[in-house]
Amino acid sequence: MSSIKEYFSSVGKGLKSLAQGMQVTGKELVTPKVTECYPENRATLNISDRFRAELTLKYDAEGRHKCIGCGICQMNCPNGTIQLTTKMVELPDGKKKRVLDKYMYDLGSCTFCMLCVTTCPQDALEFSNDFEQAVFTRDALIKKLNYRPEPATPAPAAPAKPAMSPEELARIKAEALAKAAKIKAERAAAAAKAAADGNAPAAKPEAPAAGTKPAAPATDNTANK
Repeated sequence: MSSIKEYFSSVGKGLKSLAQGMQVTGKELVTPKVTECYPENRATLNISDRFRAELTLKYDAEGRHKCIGCGICQMNCPNGTIQLTTKMVELPDGKKKRVLDKYMYDLGSCTFCMLCVTTCPQDALEFSNDFEQAVFTRDALIKKLNYRPEPATPAPAAPAKPAMSPEELARIKAEALAKAAKIKAERAAAAAKAAADGNAPAAKPEAPAAGTKPAAPATDNTANK
């Protein structure tokens, strides 16, 4: 009698578990499918913004990045994925500045820990969600992130000269006139002193008028007699 009771009890438990399993299966039948038909749906494929695929530099509208080559991301990378080289450049004002020369990134050894992004003091790094990174050789995974040409640094504008007031212009003009009058007076005094000392320069003969012959030099009649 007990065996028959156990038999029907186990059958009831089996039917209950079967009903629970069919309930889960029925829910999945009406749930929207999440399977993606890649690459047929590449044009409409939606990748989450939080997906980490490749490290990139942030560029502004003018094609400039914020990286100053401090090397903090290189020091914090646990796998040595990042290698930076810097150089010194001379600014238009004569000062020197260290700038980024090459930013090399090895995607094949990156663990996507995001330590480089979170510790960057300039907020110059981010991970893109471009997951199509399949290549034939590992060397192709080593990328230069600052591949864009650097725009020319504009020269500092010369400070604008302040416009002079009318009083300033009048003062400068008066000083110039006074200086010219002083020079003229000094020249007149020097000429008067030279005339008083008998060292006045001989007056130059006046040039003959146009169309007239120069007068013949005077001769000594006494010597000719």
